[in-house]
Amino acid sequence: EVQLVESGGGLVQAGGSLRLSCTASGIRFDDYDVAVGWFRQAPGKEREAVSCLSGNDGTTYYTDSVKGRFTISSDNAKNTVYLQMDSKKHEDTDVYFCAAGREVHPLVVIKEGYGMDYWGKGTLVTVSS
Repeated sequence: EVQLVESGGGLVQAGGSLRLSCTASGIRFDDYDVAVGWFRQAPGKEREAVSCLSGNDGTTYYTDSVKGRFTISSDNAKNTVYLQMDSKKHEDTDVYFCAAGREVHPLVVIKEGYGMDYWGKGTLVTVSS
C-alpha cells in the first residue's frame, strides 16, 4: 500500500518562507518511472499542479506562478520530497497535496494536471497579509 504523508503546513506572513515535506511508503520517489509533485487547492477552486520532479533524473518543473519562488527537491535516503516556498503571497493560501504517479512525464503533470496515482491528505498553508 502506498502512503504519502505531508507535513510542514501552517501560518506564514506574506513575504515569508515555509517548507513542506512529503514522506512516502510503498513507493520510491527515485524510481525511474515515478513522478512526484505538489498540488494546491483553494476552497471552491480547482486543484492546481504547482511543481513536479522526475524520479528518473531529478528534473524539476513548476507552474508559472511559482517559478523563482518555490523549489522542489528530494532526499532519496529519506524517500522524502520537499517544497521550499519563499516570498509567500496571500494568494498562496491553499491546501497543499503531495502526489506521485508512475509512467507520467512531470511536464504533463504540470501542464495538464493529471497522471498521479497516489495522494496525501494535504496540509494547510495560510499566508497572512
